[in-house]
Amino acid sequence: MILNAGRFEQAIANFDALNRQDPSHEEFNGEAFPKELLYSERMSTMLERYAPDCSEVLQLAARCQHIQRWKIARDSYPMTKAGYYQWRTELKSFHAGIAHSVLTDAGYDEVTVERVCALVKKALPATDTEAQILEDAVVLVFLESYLEQFVASHADYDEAKFADILIKTLRKTSLGARSAMLTMIDIPAGLKPMVEQLISRMDSN
Repeated sequence: MILNAGRFEQAIANFDALNRQDPSHEEFNGEAFPKELLYSERMSTMLERYAPDCSEVLQLAARCQHIQRWKIARDSYPMTKAGYYQWRTELKSFHAGIAHSVLTDAGYDEVTVERVCALVKKALPATDTEAQILEDAVVLVFLESYLEQFVASHADYDEAKFADILIKTLRKTSLGARSAMLTMIDIPAGLKPMVEQLISRMDSN
């Protein structure tokens, strides 16, 4: 439920304006979109499909998950596992900082702002229902819209490596999300059997 439609629409518009500055573009349905703007729209759409009754806070957090992500490049940190985690940690704080500024300017109260920022930073416990829904949406978007790209960009990985990555990804999701993977989203046909097999293996354990 949106308590103040004008305030909500202003925040979303401001998030989108920032992501529209992304210098990298991705083609979708024959049209080029700024990559992070397209990602944020996919997150909102997925949330509407997966959890249509979710809160305003969750809708805001989904829209700014990767806000201006391009400003902190992966190669600005060591290309190691430790460097990857340092990069991800810095990104979380960066995204939350932008979210805080945008939401405050839109007129949201501090409690709401801090809740959105905590979701964006993934600073809430695994038992938090909204944090889990957001994580589910992230994985659903990845599988439907980015898995095929990921596989194509890692031609040096064998099937076992991909399976290991997918298992680690699936472990982040709830049982409801894994059901949605089988019934709600469109996984690329060539990769769907592996995903289905791994989901079946996980849910039978």
